[in-house]
Amino acid sequence: MSVVPPKRGQSPSSDDYSIGKGSPDIDAKSVSGDDLVDAEPERFKLFNFLFRRHLYKPRDLDAIATRRSVYDDPDLAPHYWPKPEYENIHRFDVNIRWTAREERALVRKIDWKVMLWAAISFSALNLDRGNLSQANTDNFLPDLKMTTNDYNLGNTIFRLTFLCAELPSQLVSKRLGPDRWIPMQMCAWSIVTLCQFWLTGRPTFLLCRALLGFIQGGFIPDLILYMSYFYTKHELPFRLSLFWLSSNVCSIVASFIAVGVLKMRGVHGKAGWRWLFLIEGLITLVVGVATFFRMPPSPTQTKSWFRPKGWFTEREEYIATSRVLRDDPTKGDMHNREALSVKRLFKAVCDYDLWPLYIIGLLFGIPSSPPGTYLTLSLRNLGFSTVNTNLLVIPSQVGGMITMVVLALVSESVNDRSIVSMSEDIWLLPFLVALRTLPNKPNPWIFYALSTLLIMTPYSHPVQVGWCSRNAGAVATRTVSASVYNMFVQASSIVSSQIYRKDDAPMYRRGNSYLLGICLFNVVILYPGTKAYYLWRNRSKAKIWDAMTSEQKSEYLATTKDVGNRRLDFRFAH
Repeated sequence: MSVVPPKRGQSPSSDDYSIGKGSPDIDAKSVSGDDLVDAEPERFKLFNFLFRRHLYKPRDLDAIATRRSVYDDPDLAPHYWPKPEYENIHRFDVNIRWTAREERALVRKIDWKVMLWAAISFSALNLDRGNLSQANTDNFLPDLKMTTNDYNLGNTIFRLTFLCAELPSQLVSKRLGPDRWIPMQMCAWSIVTLCQFWLTGRPTFLLCRALLGFIQGGFIPDLILYMSYFYTKHELPFRLSLFWLSSNVCSIVASFIAVGVLKMRGVHGKAGWRWLFLIEGLITLVVGVATFFRMPPSPTQTKSWFRPKGWFTEREEYIATSRVLRDDPTKGDMHNREALSVKRLFKAVCDYDLWPLYIIGLLFGIPSSPPGTYLTLSLRNLGFSTVNTNLLVIPSQVGGMITMVVLALVSESVNDRSIVSMSEDIWLLPFLVALRTLPNKPNPWIFYALSTLLIMTPYSHPVQVGWCSRNAGAVATRTVSASVYNMFVQASSIVSSQIYRKDDAPMYRRGNSYLLGICLFNVVILYPGTKAYYLWRNRSKAKIWDAMTSEQKSEYLATTKDVGNRRLDFRFAH
């Protein structure tokens, strides 16, 4: 296919926030928009899919699927044009058209090539993050002469170092590229994980927790940023749900691994939990090494010495690049190996419009975290064996998988994030009340049933990560906002790890009272307040933008120093 790229202007400086500066002149005659699709992608409705299939009309797969964007307006296009340094600029063409059949085949290929390995990489992270809970079922604390307070301190140190590493990790990732930095992180933390085989007591335990947190910090935002290079904003939220779904699948597999490996207690005179750390660390190391060969930098950079043909044809590269930029032009304002300047970093951190989401990240996970973290320890204290305890956590993982995916589908179906995300806390309320009012010596199976149903809450984190990414509005802000949001999530884990204390055991009534209060605050104030704030911000921007003439809008886009969600034409998701 012969494609003649439009003339490009002078490259802007690295600290230039306006995408439009240095953009090409667009010839109105060369851009024809008569065959473009104006409608938004049809939202998936789970109820219709399951019970009203007759409503679905067969889709014409050979019809044009290219959606109209700012690039089809010769007055607006120059202000949104990708920077000349953008790594995929040679595969961007405003005149290219593709069919629904081609796009569906491409997205399916991306799912198998990119999404699948991202899920495997994330599973490796959760395999090494979750094995401490499984080790607890094999006398981990008594063997190292530690208490639950030492266990809490270890978790706190892990979260604190994880939190402190978030932004530095993002700076390294943007300079090296996530395709390089992610496998480096995986190999590093897998070595620390397997070294826990030689733990001797409290000092070495705390040291390993600190190292693991510092190395793993930033991994999740890096992986989400990498996926955003391939998917549109309508496709990413559901993929993020599958992304976190892999975490639950990993937890189920890890439970079965633990059942077998923990039986190795006594082999060469070593405890079963030592073998668990060693074996799972080796598994992650293998995945980390393989990731070096499974993560190309971008859709147009899949060819290499070990993959000479690449993943995509030339036409597929044009489609992959053009459809992502048509969906979100801000993805062309940075190179994937362009370091963030201090000025950009500071402005992104000070973006007050994202702070409501950061507060949600701090508080949403606290009510469910302590019951989930202490489930295995509580079941052991109630008399369940090591094997049975590891098997009994599986139903909560399966239930959590189902509710999380349903929540993501509902969010996209009704185009709402705040109220849908709030359903997690609504689910938790009755079970927290029940746990708070249980007698001192409850029936073990009643306690297990209540705890399992509580942990099966629809996890809203995937929806909120996509929400934060969408409201950031620019690649630089999106990179930093993902890290800052995750820092608040880690801070949430630090807080929640201190709620269940030894002097409140075994029923943790005081702790459950705290959890109940935070849950009520989220439902009554936090989520409704966040939605009201974004509605107010959208109305304020629309009032100014809609009053402008076309000439005034064009002049604004050409001269403004506003970037991302600061622009008057940007609207916040809520």
